[in-house]
Amino acid sequence: MKKIWKWILAIVVVLVVADIGAAAYFYHVAVVPGHKDFLSSSQTLKKSDPLYKEKLWYQKVAKQTWHETSATDNLKLDAYYIPAAHKSQKTAIIAHGFMDNKTKMGAAAAMFHKMGYNVLVPDDRGQGDSQGNYIGFGWPDRLDYIKWMKLLLKREGQNQQLVMYGVSMGGATTMMVSGEKSVPKQLKAYIEDCGYTSVNDEITYEAKTMYHLPYWPLVPSVSAMTQLRAGYNFKEASALKQVAKNHKPMLFIHGDKDTFVPTRMVYPLYKADKGPKQLLIVKGATHAKSMAKNPTRYYQTVRKFLAKYVH
Repeated sequence: MKKIWKWILAIVVVLVVADIGAAAYFYHVAVVPGHKDFLSSSQTLKKSDPLYKEKLWYQKVAKQTWHETSATDNLKLDAYYIPAAHKSQKTAIIAHGFMDNKTKMGAAAAMFHKMGYNVLVPDDRGQGDSQGNYIGFGWPDRLDYIKWMKLLLKREGQNQQLVMYGVSMGGATTMMVSGEKSVPKQLKAYIEDCGYTSVNDEITYEAKTMYHLPYWPLVPSVSAMTQLRAGYNFKEASALKQVAKNHKPMLFIHGDKDTFVPTRMVYPLYKADKGPKQLLIVKGATHAKSMAKNPTRYYQTVRKFLAKYVH
């Protein structure tokens, strides 16, 4: 009998050690900033890009560099600020995606600049030129963006009308911001493009589709490790719960061929939102490619939506 219990204990120990090892590996894959094999690393701007002109403009336009301190752990954060061509009281705050940074948001920045907006494009903690050794997936970052808004109002005046826009992880960040009571009253509308319902849902989906791994025990273990090392867990990082508390206008955008943040995620998000809302599904668009797939429709939809709430 004692031998059986020893075997059982040995097996349990091996399984626990294996789980901890796997959690540490996937924590590094998902949460630690750095090169990711599953993401395109191409930085070359090609003339064949349907958004070439916008991205080239962004590379060349004069930018101010702004700094802020993170809301929870005193990290130095970095951002670009581009004033409108003519003095404007309208400003767009743009949130980038997973392992992206402010230098890659040229198409969105150009879109808002054409509409007469000032543009603020921060680097999230752990990405670009901002400090940090983990990716927040939008959850700790939501409070940082509120600090950016307040800094903007302090520098540019309390009469500013703010819009927040984000793509992919930035879309989820935008929705996570929307559920916070401390969002300034000057924030008039949100635009989220292909954001996920929650970090837990997205990590679970990626574990299954990319690694053919089940939810249990890997995802809860990586979430627990993230709690210990980064101060948040996957379940609390829910765009779905946050958007359910939002009462301000929100435009939801998703490509119908998205297999990275599956298109199906946008429907419960849209349904949960409590404010004035609109849904744009772009046919043929893969992940974060809705603007590139149909630039004219994208631009017109955003412009018409914002015209109702920002004057």
